Amino acid sequence: MVATTTEQLTALASTTVIVHPLVLLSVTDHHARSVSRNSHKRVVGVLLGQDNSKTVNVANSFGIPFEEDEKDSKTWFLDHNYIEGMYEMFKKVNARERMIGWYHTGPKLRASDQEINDLFKRFIARPVMVIVDVRPHTVGIPTDAYFAVEEIKDDGTETRKTFLHVPSTIEAEEAEEIGVEHLLRDIKDSTTTTLATRVSEQLASLRGLQSRLGDIQKYLTEVAAGTMPVNHQIVYHLQDALNLLPNLADLDLTKSFTTSTNDQMLVVYLSSLLRAVIALHGLVDNKASIGRAEFEEGVDGEKKEETEGEKKGEKEGENAKEGE
Repeated sequence: MVATTTEQLTALASTTVIVHPLVLLSVTDHHARSVSRNSHKRVVGVLLGQDNSKTVNVANSFGIPFEEDEKDSKTWFLDHNYIEGMYEMFKKVNARERMIGWYHTGPKLRASDQEINDLFKRFIARPVMVIVDVRPHTVGIPTDAYFAVEEIKDDGTETRKTFLHVPSTIEAEEAEEIGVEHLLRDIKDSTTTTLATRVSEQLASLRGLQSRLGDIQKYLTEVAAGTMPVNHQIVYHLQDALNLLPNLADLDLTKSFTTSTNDQMLVVYLSSLLRAVIALHGLVDNKASIGRAEFEEGVDGEKKEETEGEKKGEKEGENAKEGE
């Protein structure tokens, strides 16, 4: 993909890559099988789906044989004949799923990625590269999507090949959601409560936010120090994000936030009181119903004993008359 102007780069950056859970499971399984063979290198595979210009739908994938030298980035091997054979078989199963790009388990960009991407251009005009981070301690979305571009500067300087980062999301169809729910149900820890699960999820979200803020701080520090060039698109996005933050130095705004928080806490407090009253009412009703049932059982028992006593007396009287 050759982008000649900043406008075309901006249009390309608005493309969204949608990754399905089936792809994540397939990539994770591919990496796990590679690790089981005492190999900690990254794995590479092909992505299948639909490229709808503004959105790229990644619905399926398959792994391919790949080897590389960790010390020399220019030494690598990828079996493109295997790609052709596998793709022909996948087309027989689902013709709608076309080859749209490739993936690897990075977890970051490598020096040989540009050359591998050029090889995939034999099969696809605009291949998308998705890096899937399979590390268990990863917080947030584990995918990063890129398009290879030849960036031509507006000042007429020499062009350079680079990767343009595009947004990626995780979406699932109804059938995939059912499958993922069954998997989560099987791996869910039965000893943890719903509250503990919610707290852990919020903690993971806060850790993800802290990680993103750390990346922003690191980038701005390097830009200020002159060790990294300024990317105006990133600066514009950061400025838009900062403009959305409230000005907490304003007393009126702080007072309104406090009032809103107090109103919300009042509703929570009243809800807790109502829940406690309803629970006590249910307890009293339960106690009363149990006592009423025990009393009725006792009365029924006494009546039964009296009835049995009367029958026994009548029987004894009849026996006495027969003896006379």
